[in-house]
Amino acid sequence: MSDTPRKGTMLVISGPSGSGKTTICKRLLEDPRVRFSISATTRNPRAGEVDGRDYHFISRERFKELMAEGAFIEHADVYGNMYGTLRGPMQEAMARGEVYLLEIDVQGALQLKSLREPGIYVFIAPPDFTELRRRLTDRKTEAPDVLERRLRKAEDEWRERGRYDHVVVNDKLEDALAQIRKIAGLEHGIG
Repeated sequence: MSDTPRKGTMLVISGPSGSGKTTICKRLLEDPRVRFSISATTRNPRAGEVDGRDYHFISRERFKELMAEGAFIEHADVYGNMYGTLRGPMQEAMARGEVYLLEIDVQGALQLKSLREPGIYVFIAPPDFTELRRRLTDRKTEAPDVLERRLRKAEDEWRERGRYDHVVVNDKLEDALAQIRKIAGLEHGIG
């Protein structure tokens, strides 16, 4: 069995806050056949962020030029800052037979799917909303009103799960990872 899939693919992972999608993506990146999508943004770097590792930090003017050139798979204006997924790195990774991993919000994933961007679209779901509430509460990172907003958004996102190719319930992390690796053709060869 080869160490790389025969043909590269884009693997789109999304789901509500607290579903475990970031943890899953970090674990998938332990596989050398997986490349992570680094978004471009017009916002200023935050403390500790590194250009080219966390984001590609570019000016609004350059972002608009790239938009006009068709350089983005998808893009959005979020609270006054532009964010986008560059097409070039995806095409390069896929040409090398790699899995191009995109962790993106539900809105962005469904935008890509509606544009018929080829890929595997996976929705990461919590076991249930009681567990989701527990996970978000245990983080102790949000005020109660913010937590409630996140939970309402999670319910809206949950309703969209049927538009994905696969829904993976993240009840046990190792089981969810095994299922996603199989979906992406990564179940063999990472030792």
